[in-house]
Amino acid sequence: MGFPMARHLAKEHDVVVWNRTREKAERHAREHGTTLANDLAEVADADAILTILPTSQEVDEIVDRLLPHLKEGTLWIDATSGDPNASRLTAKRLAEKGVAFVDAPVTGAVVGAENATLTIMMGGSEENVARAKEILRLNGKTLIHVGGVGAGHAIKVLTNSIMGATVWITSECLLLAKQLGIDIKTALEVTNAGSGRSNASENLLPMRLRDHQWPLVFKLAHHDKDIRIAASLAHQQHASTPLLALTSQLFSAALHELGDQADYIEVAKLVARMNGTSWD
Repeated sequence: MGFPMARHLAKEHDVVVWNRTREKAERHAREHGTTLANDLAEVADADAILTILPTSQEVDEIVDRLLPHLKEGTLWIDATSGDPNASRLTAKRLAEKGVAFVDAPVTGAVVGAENATLTIMMGGSEENVARAKEILRLNGKTLIHVGGVGAGHAIKVLTNSIMGATVWITSECLLLAKQLGIDIKTALEVTNAGSGRSNASENLLPMRLRDHQWPLVFKLAHHDKDIRIAASLAHQQHASTPLLALTSQLFSAALHELGDQADYIEVAKLVARMNGTSWD
């Protein structure tokens, strides 16, 4: 996700790139005219720092390394699909150095990053979010200020949980339709013309269930992580969320069964496997 995002940012900004896998940053500098940071500390001179990593833990590791080098007035934008509790602690640490923080996770998959059509949800003060919007407008078509620090990360994991539950129940019902002798194309047509229509039934499942194409769009391991964060937020709020808890358990089981390299839509394969069949 970060690779095409940095490319769009370079259209109007001088961009310095760094990656834990150096070859990726080297390729970006070579192909898109960005500046390669020979050492992570070199990015501390930037007016704004944008991180996009697997989890908040990796973000904190980067903060640890950069903290001694950061300058007052820098804006740190974290596009990681992170933990709102962790992001609030990170914001406090950065504030002690005079560094502003905005959590700005994105949705829209790699194609959205490539086409600069991402939806970006931002948590932070009005002033800091306004600064972040001026930068991130190059990456997305929908930029929404959702609340204070951590709110962006919170709504991201909640919406991903909705998507996870929707993919699972839609897969179950379409499999039942198939077992009842209804052609999968017909079942999808009816679903998408009726009350069961969703992004899962319209855009995500047809190519997998009908055309048997299973591209890697978003790793199941990351989706499982997001749903577990959402479930932990519900626990902290003493909220009664049995469907969220069940979704978390199902996705964790799917991760164990399918492996950490699987795409999250591949939970549909597990739904079929649990019923002694497949989508072929």
